[in-house]
Amino acid sequence: MSSSVIDFITTEARFGAHNYEPIGVVLSRGEGVWVWDTEGNRYLDCLSAYSAVSQGHCHPKILAAMVEQAHRLTLTSRAFHNDQLALFYEEIAALTGSHKVLPMNSGAEAVESAIKSVRKWGYEVKGVPDGQAEIIVCANNFHGRTLGIVGFSTDPETRTHFGPFAPGFKIIPFGDAAALEKAITPNTVAFLVEPIQGEAGVVIPPAGYFTEVRELCTANNVMLVLDEIQTGLGRTGKLLAEQHEGIEADVTLLGKALSGGFYPVSAVLSNNDVLGTLRPGQHGSTFGGNPLACAVARAAMRVLVEEEMIENAARQGARFLKGLQDIRANTIREVRGRGLMLAVELHPEAGRARRYCEALQGKGILAKDTHEQTIRIAPPLVITSDQVDWALEQFATTLTRDLS
Repeated sequence: MSSSVIDFITTEARFGAHNYEPIGVVLSRGEGVWVWDTEGNRYLDCLSAYSAVSQGHCHPKILAAMVEQAHRLTLTSRAFHNDQLALFYEEIAALTGSHKVLPMNSGAEAVESAIKSVRKWGYEVKGVPDGQAEIIVCANNFHGRTLGIVGFSTDPETRTHFGPFAPGFKIIPFGDAAALEKAITPNTVAFLVEPIQGEAGVVIPPAGYFTEVRELCTANNVMLVLDEIQTGLGRTGKLLAEQHEGIEADVTLLGKALSGGFYPVSAVLSNNDVLGTLRPGQHGSTFGGNPLACAVARAAMRVLVEEEMIENAARQGARFLKGLQDIRANTIREVRGRGLMLAVELHPEAGRARRYCEALQGKGILAKDTHEQTIRIAPPLVITSDQVDWALEQFATTLTRDLS
């Protein structure tokens, strides 16, 4: 690394909290699937800012919408109406089939908002005794990093020394419908779950799991809350991951790609009366639903559909998955994925996945490790067949090396 790169990294380490462990590259520019570092080296982005940049870096139409709106009006707070919020509501409802929308900023805020809302629904509609509402979640979940959310995480790294935590959550194994059925009680108000566990290493549940989950939730008057903050908006080759099993959640959480990576935008979507329990003054956000966010989100959704990015994710995801599965390397334990949400899990004896991510960096690929042994792969949905094939060559060369 050059002295300038080292300066950036050391200055960041000097002044910043050490709550991340980035790959040693300093990025300064992006376009489509590509990013460039401060020295001019080009990389294929296989992380997409954890799926937030699904539409590609600096998409020109989203950028134009952001600049135009920034010249007009950026923030009013919800004390007043603005001319973008109603249009955002209308368009996201039409796209997803939702009835009610609650706009927020980060994905974690959407999760917290959903927790509040389903508890309120439980007390006021279902009739759960006050203070007794239960929400079922899954082991190895990742729904954010707020105090409320890490309280029901099973990852010691996110929990240790952050307690005490709020009660009201039950943890069951992911992908086990029988465990869900056993955990439900009359006080259960919701089941909060990711369609695919991304941070856990792109863990895909057994076929038919969500069909059973939907039936159990319906039979027991339990709200099914799907956290589609990573999986939603085309990442898995469908608009929403729930569509792979033809189900519909009661509450859907979107974020990340909802702005194409330009601005923090998230939303709680409801297909029932859950959000109808909220009254003025009971929940809100100064920035949630601001006109700049709404204009950006509207453009991000529009290009996703108009440029057929969802269909491309299905095609290129299948190509990428097969190519990774065809790599014959003793380092690989398992390859899994759906759409352009992919992972390569390494054998423990192969060493940490981070070493392979660092080796991939040297070949012009940026990917990120998770849970020690897994390489996550999630390029922008605009990736082409030629780019997939080139990336596969780099993965094949790197994964057939012993870096342990």
